[in-house]
This record gives sequence, C-alpha cells and structure tokens, in this order.
Amino acid sequence: MEILSAPSSRFLPFENSKLQSKQPGIAPPEKWLQFLSATSSSSSLLTPLRSSSSSSKPSFCFTTRAASATEVAASESSAELSSSAESDVLNALSQIIDPDFGKDIVSCGFVKDLEIDEGQGKVSFRLELTTPACPIKDLFEQQANEVVAGLPWVKNVSVTMSAQPAKPMYAGVLPPGLQTVSNIVAVSSCKGGVGKSTVAVNLAYTLAGMGARVGIFDADVYGPSLPTMVSPENRLLMMNPENRSIIPTEYMGVKLVSYGFAGQGRAIMRGPMVSGVINQLLTTTEWGELDYLIIDMPPGTGDIQITLCQVVPLTAAVIVTTPQKLSFIDVAKGVRMFSKLKVPCVAVVENLHHFDAGGYRYYPFGRGSGSQACILIVEKLGIPHLFDLPIRPTLSAHGDNGMPEVVADPLGEVAKTFQDLGVCLVQQCAKIRQRVSTAVTYDTSMKAIKVKLPNSEEEFLLHPATVRRNDRSAQSVDEWTGEQKLLYSDVPEDIEPVDIRPLGNYAVEITWPDGFNQIAPYDQLQEMERLVGDTFPF
Repeated sequence: MEILSAPSSRFLPFENSKLQSKQPGIAPPEKWLQFLSATSSSSSLLTPLRSSSSSSKPSFCFTTRAASATEVAASESSAELSSSAESDVLNALSQIIDPDFGKDIVSCGFVKDLEIDEGQGKVSFRLELTTPACPIKDLFEQQANEVVAGLPWVKNVSVTMSAQPAKPMYAGVLPPGLQTVSNIVAVSSCKGGVGKSTVAVNLAYTLAGMGARVGIFDADVYGPSLPTMVSPENRLLMMNPENRSIIPTEYMGVKLVSYGFAGQGRAIMRGPMVSGVINQLLTTTEWGELDYLIIDMPPGTGDIQITLCQVVPLTAAVIVTTPQKLSFIDVAKGVRMFSKLKVPCVAVVENLHHFDAGGYRYYPFGRGSGSQACILIVEKLGIPHLFDLPIRPTLSAHGDNGMPEVVADPLGEVAKTFQDLGVCLVQQCAKIRQRVSTAVTYDTSMKAIKVKLPNSEEEFLLHPATVRRNDRSAQSVDEWTGEQKLLYSDVPEDIEPVDIRPLGNYAVEITWPDGFNQIAPYDQLQEMERLVGDTFPF
C-alpha cells in the first residue's frame, strides 16, 4: 500500500544548492538573482541553437525572456504557499485514526488525488479504504469533511469514497481464477447438522449488503446445500469454451458455485476423486473481482478440508457450533486443524442458542453450557468473538425457500446478529492482511531483514546471508542423505534480497539476486541467529 505522509516541513530542502555555491567557478544563488534583476528590463532573446549540419534550421526553436527577481520570488512564494496548504490538509486529516490499524488515515495511505485551489478555498480528495464493506466509511467521510472544513482558508470540501481494487495477499501462488479475490474465508463446523451452510449463506449476503463484492463456494460435494438455500434464475454452471473455465451463476449480485449446479446432484465417489472435483470447481472458476469469497466447508477435518486449505491460502475461518459439549469437542478439533495450517479463526457462531415463547426466553441446551462455551472459546481456544443465533422458524423456512433470512428480513434480530458478524469479519480480515503484509520486510538502511510475525509483539532482525544459508529446500540440502549442497562460502556476506512476498499465513517467499526463490517458514525464521548489538552487517 502506498503510504502518503505529511511533509515534515513546509519548506523544501536546498542542500544541493548550498553545496554547489561553495564550488569554485559557480556563482551562488544570490549572484544569479542580482544578474537577473539587472537584466530584467532587457528584452533580449536567447539565440536559437543551430545544429552543426549545413541546414539553417535551428535544432531547438524556442525563445524566452529572462525571469525577473520579482517573478522568481513570486514563483517561490506560490510554491511555498501550495506546500503549506497541502501540509495543512494532511495534518488535519492525520487526526482521523483507523481503529483497526491504530494509525491515522494519512499514514495508512488512504488519502488519494489531493487537489487544492487555495485562492478559491477549494479542497478535493479521495479516501481509498481497504474494502468497500468498511463499517465506518460513513464516519470517515464525515470526519474528513469536518476537519478539513475547519481550516481557516477552506470554503469548500469535496470528499469521494472508494475502495482498493480486489487483490489477494498472495497473488503469486494463486490460480488465475482467484488472482483478483482479496479475502478467502472458510465457514466450518467440523460437525454436520449445526447450521453451517445457513451461516455461510447469510454471512455472504450480509457482506454484499455492506457494499462488498462476494462469492460463495459450496465445497460439500456429498450434500450440496447452496441449490436449496438460494434461487438463481440460471441453475446450471456454464463453461467458457475458449479456456474451459467455469462461469459461476448469480443470485442477487452474489456469485455462486456448487456441485449441485453442475447437473449431477449429489456425488457418489471416493475421497481422492472428491478432492479433485473440489479443486477443479474452485480453481478453474472465473470469479472475477471479489472482496470476499465465502467457502462453505464440508463437515469434518479430513482430506477434503486439508486439501482446500492447501489449494488456496485462506485469510480466516469462522466456526459454527451448537451450545453442547459434543459440538465443542469438534470445534476444538477444527480450531487445532486450522491452527496447524496457519489459518486464524476469527469468530465462533453459536447456533440454536435460545428461543422466545410466551414472553420468556428458553435455552434448550441449558444456560450453563453457553457460559462454559464462552470460557472454553475465549481462554482455551483464543477466539474472543462469539455470536449467538436463536432458534427461529423463519431462519429455516427462508433457507428452504431459497431466500436468505438477511434478505427477507433485513431489519430483524437475526439480520442484526449477522451484521455484527460481518463487521467483525471485515475488521479482522483487514488486520490480518496488515500484519501479514508487514510481517517480514527488508530494511535497506540497516541491510537487515526485519521480522514481526502475526500474533506476536516481538520484533527482531536477521542477516540476509544467514537467511539464505538456512534454506532447507532440495536445491540446498539433499533430501535423501541430508547432505548440505549449499556451502557457507557460496553465499556472499553482502547479499541482499530482491523481493519478499507473503506466502499464505505461514511463510514468505524471498527472491535473491541469482533468481532463486526461497520459501522461508515463520517457524524457521524464529529459530535463526539474530542480529544484536554490534553484529549488524553495515
């Protein structure tokens, strides 16, 4: 992300001019001003330069008048005022803090296309947020208008809101169809019959209602739910004859892909075949630009789930359960699976939590189990976001009728819960992207690789040569004998990385000057010898 920051001073530095004025034979700036002032009354023209050829036409055909000292001073004054006005605007906008990143919107790089007409007191700019579903975009717009309008010389403010183009964190490792998908979110239950598909579909349409571009991938080949829960006009997937890619169907602006839309019904096949079908459906679909792709995961923690997590780098996961001990045993198993695959679980949805009847609220699984669940989730599993869904006949009925509850009753209690879940997901995905994008960087001034891993406050430095020498791939270490093929002397001490890119939530890919791409897992980086004190390479 491009970082736009306010200038530290309203005056531009002139160190180069100072250095030049001290050199012999070069007149200082004040002498030039005296010369220009003395010749300002003259109307003499610069003689056109002629080429050395026989042609009489000049090589550069232009004329100009020597600028007067007054004009030079006026030009410098205008530039100074313009710089001052821009600094005023940026300083005013830097008062607005993004609560997710904990930084001001100028440092976050949100301010774009700043235009200032100080003479007429007009200021216009664009705020480019990380997602069109930003829950506080209206607040940002209001605050930006207020702080800039508060400047004494500003009479008119024009603020335009936009969002960054859809782009994944790990574009280099994604199939072509997923190259313009920003966030891939798994909705998982690890247990059947707890309402996972209901949560996935309603969450997707909630995000779409917040302004995001959304798609749903139904990964349950044995029992696809999407054809029942939504009612697209075209209920069959089409194939692009040119590149044989899959064109998703749509319902109310959300793109949909399910094995149930392939005209095959439910699958009867063995596990390896299922994994292949899911891989093909997910990776060969023309998803286009999406802010969020919601994957409705099949129940369990077996081959299919692991394959999905390995085929695409998931941004985050949402876990669905019911408030009973048996369900939470499976939740714990699912969270451990995602943890091993370095996929952060950002929320748990407790379905069938309660129902209201006759003016009373009833808890079919008992209130105590819900409290114990909260303690288990917060303290043991480390997932602080918990959402409750009631037993509501309409929630089931609307799903059976092909219209999600949040679409049928957008102002109801269920829609409010999904709105809160949607806001939570948007904020957590933004934080995850920020942490991952800055987890491993190269500091050119220190000539060191700076590491601050996600979910860790520790920051440390590594010597680039040390990182390169610790490569454990087949090109550096013989896989059969364990013999070190890359020798210590093969890596120059002053080697510097060409590029560092995130690779999922578990590693970075480092490109070196010789063209070698090294996969460096976070766990391995933590174990390397660190730079401290006087061990810096510079």
